[in-house]
Amino acid sequence: MYIETVPNRDSPPAILLREGWREGKKVRKRTLANLTHWPPSQIEALRRVLKGEALVAPEAAFVIERALPHGHVEAVLGTLRRLGIDRLLSAKRGRERDLVVAMIVARLLDPGSKLATTRTWQSTTLATELEVEEADEDELYAALDWLVARQPRIEARLAQKHLHEGCLVLYDLSSSYYTGRHCDLAHFGYSRDRKRGFPQIVYGLLCSRDGCPVAVEVFAGNTADPTTVHVQIDKLTRRFGLKRVVLVGDRGMLTEIRIDQELRPAGLDWISALRGPAIQRLAREGALQLSLFDERDLAEITSPAFPGERLIACRNPMLADERVRKREALIQATEAALLKIVVATQRPRRPLRGRAEIGLRAGRVLNRYQVGKYFRLAITDTAFAYTRVEARIARDAAVDGLYVIRTSLPEAAMGAAETVRAYKDLALVERAFRSLKSVDLKIRPIHHRRTDRVRAHVFLCMLAYYVEWHMRQQWAPLLFDDEDPAAGEALRPSVVAKAVRSPGATAKARSKRTPEGFPVHSFPTLLTEMGTRTRNRCRLRSDPEGPTCLQLAEPTPLQQRALELLGLFPVRGTAKK
Repeated sequence: MYIETVPNRDSPPAILLREGWREGKKVRKRTLANLTHWPPSQIEALRRVLKGEALVAPEAAFVIERALPHGHVEAVLGTLRRLGIDRLLSAKRGRERDLVVAMIVARLLDPGSKLATTRTWQSTTLATELEVEEADEDELYAALDWLVARQPRIEARLAQKHLHEGCLVLYDLSSSYYTGRHCDLAHFGYSRDRKRGFPQIVYGLLCSRDGCPVAVEVFAGNTADPTTVHVQIDKLTRRFGLKRVVLVGDRGMLTEIRIDQELRPAGLDWISALRGPAIQRLAREGALQLSLFDERDLAEITSPAFPGERLIACRNPMLADERVRKREALIQATEAALLKIVVATQRPRRPLRGRAEIGLRAGRVLNRYQVGKYFRLAITDTAFAYTRVEARIARDAAVDGLYVIRTSLPEAAMGAAETVRAYKDLALVERAFRSLKSVDLKIRPIHHRRTDRVRAHVFLCMLAYYVEWHMRQQWAPLLFDDEDPAAGEALRPSVVAKAVRSPGATAKARSKRTPEGFPVHSFPTLLTEMGTRTRNRCRLRSDPEGPTCLQLAEPTPLQQRALELLGLFPVRGTAKK
């Protein structure tokens, strides 16, 4: 028996199962079945059986020796290479460059210590892609030393790419606790992590106007915020070669002294805000009056105390209500704690005695809630009493919801609303700190002892966030992130009012689905989803010592869409070992 294909004029050919035999010198044949309507795979299988081939199920023919997660490596490493980070590290490929690239990618996939990194990257295709399978933690430490020596040049290249003359530069500080005792940078200071029992390091991040990280600097843990400004000025002017930029910093950073002694002499402009005492002083002097906000929430004022500067006063009623609520809650909590001290001094058995002892307990309460300025205390050796300072409470309440932006830019260069918006863009640096510290990259805890390696570790995390920042921009249609913030800004009644999400972002948050029908993800969960695409090493089951091939799993529609948004395309087919 055999299968024959018979042409059928303008119609599809007929596929016939026939039998043939010989009668004398003639060959006879007859049709046993018409297979035209069979699926082609079944026809081919029957054809092979008729030829005497032994057929087996695919799972019996091949065996998968190992399957490793690959899709998330493909996405992050592909983006890193597309951004040119590998070439930014070094123009020529080398062992140190490959190790640093591997550490950057690993920081996004599974952040951990350098020892843990050498273990976890064996459970993905990352080590194989960069040919660093045999690297140990000592090699990673050496690669960090290699990286930190190149930090100034790398940052200068990033600044050349993202900063330009006259641009806005966002600058802010954060800190991370340190769990060891042998680093010269680790000191006790103001802990933003609320880890008062641990020393810390401080680091300042420079970003472009849109929040893209450009440079990072590490300081000792007891460094005051304003004292770091001169380092950034030097970096911008001398290392980056920028003669005129606008530095945007918070009110605790760009103080009056820093502006007069450092920013003005350097010829730089600034955008910052006034602190509470300065706002109250303006209100007492009459320069800032609530009547300014009867019909609007933003007004420009002037004051001889700030010559050559524009002051833009803003009032947010929602912020005012929240401050009233929070102040009253803290005052009540403090009163409840102080009342316990009063009861302790009046109890019949073992009453609290001594001016010093009573004062210590009261001080701990006031430090806990940070509203001691609203109380007047009366302490003797045998008694304790407290009263609210209503005048101070009323004075602070008078400026609730008010904040004043200060800038050296003339109105022709930047309008009032745009100046306020620029100051609020510091929230983009705060978002970077959240990703660096806890959400994605987990810069803490810090496991290094040497100062240069702590600096290298922080710089490595910044480079990882640089990759993440670009991936978030491109993956915005698949994430809960707002992919069209301009549409939300158009719906916002005022720059002072609460930010408004775009209709598209609101729809995504409500339905948990994208317009294309994909489930909406956070950045970490989308990376996890990408990791389900595996790369498999296969061989013939009948030949255990034979050659193997690498086979990529076909991407799901979501994975395909994510790779398309990144400008990457999946590599299909097999690769020889």
